[in-house]
Amino acid sequence: MKIFHGKWVWVWTALLVAALVLLPFLVKNYRVFQFNLVLVYAVAILGLNILTGFNGQISLGHGAFYAFGAYTAAVMMDKMGAPYWTTLPVAAVVCFSFGFLMGFPALRLAGHYLALATYALALAVPQLLKYKKIEGWTGGVQGIVLSKPEPPFAFSLFDQALSPDRWLYFFTLAVTALMFLLAWNLLRGRVGRALIAVRDHPIAATAMGINLPMFKSLTFGTSAAFTGVAGALGAIVVAFVSPDSFTVQLSIFLLVGVVVGGLASIPGAIFGGIFIQFVPNIADEISKSAPAAIYGVLLIGLMYLLPTGIMGGLKAAWARLRARTGGLS
Repeated sequence: MKIFHGKWVWVWTALLVAALVLLPFLVKNYRVFQFNLVLVYAVAILGLNILTGFNGQISLGHGAFYAFGAYTAAVMMDKMGAPYWTTLPVAAVVCFSFGFLMGFPALRLAGHYLALATYALALAVPQLLKYKKIEGWTGGVQGIVLSKPEPPFAFSLFDQALSPDRWLYFFTLAVTALMFLLAWNLLRGRVGRALIAVRDHPIAATAMGINLPMFKSLTFGTSAAFTGVAGALGAIVVAFVSPDSFTVQLSIFLLVGVVVGGLASIPGAIFGGIFIQFVPNIADEISKSAPAAIYGVLLIGLMYLLPTGIMGGLKAAWARLRARTGGLS
């Protein structure tokens, strides 16, 4: 009997769903808040992985698209009184537009030149958000303080009420599942194969009829849209945005999450989100005086042990296990 075929797939899926539903009621609110951020970062990393892992375009500026999405949500909620859930599609459209436009100059750049160009974008955006002529919208250096949305219905389990953080966990989980489903449908077919062809053999891809300039620009826009949705979710979860929250370090962390989770791996984005959310906290607990050094050592150790990322390591381990057990039948 194969444990990952037929009815067993539904069994494992049901167990996973039950665990995810029960999780926020088994931990305190702060831990739920951290899980929310893991999901937010996973969506942002997934967006960057579409661009870098599947299409081969290196970006050190996705923190800027995250900021655009966050400020879109914050301005709509604070200045226009829009419901929080309506901000997500608007953030996606806004960031797709910015990403698509960014894709055109990126056509003339590749490799480390593109990385430098997007790095410049990440450096510029926090300063632009402080610009005095728009601080009536952005809040300037003070940022924008939001209110966390209240749950639409009363519910409790294990004597744990459905607090705003717990409600946002379910909302964020639903949005994350939708974004991963969209990415899976997008990347598993012709579009995914075309992305990989452009990454590995651009000349051959052009010969096969792929419009390279348009395809790269659309990929940049789609990647930015995913990251923008993550930014909007992050603004809702944290209930605060400010320019200093979106420094170039955020862009670097997102790229770290892509590499740690596994390049060109959709599930790897979850592991990347877990890493960039929890490992800095672990490093801080190990050493209050030099947490960055501990973080660097942990990152180097992980890359040494799992050079293809966590998902690459898991796939290799699973292949070896199947080979030794005759397919687990």
